[in-house]
Amino acid sequence: MAKVMLRENDEGKILFYVAKKDMEEIISGLEFDSDEKWGGNVNLTNGDVWFIEPGPKDLPNEVNAKIISRGDD
Repeated sequence: MAKVMLRENDEGKILFYVAKKDMEEIISGLEFDSDEKWGGNVNLTNGDVWFIEPGPKDLPNEVNAKIISRGDD
């Protein structure tokens, strides 16, 4: 598990930042994308897929996330 910071940029896109890897990507797709249930499998612009426990959308926020697959695999 990794600590991930989630926040919206000026264009309304959600940024996914992992400090330990100094990696910042834009979320390109979500398994659940409503204000009440947000998260699940999260697709990033670099091709990575991470899992965030679904819950209410609350940004900015720091969450625990788990890598499911890497874009370069």
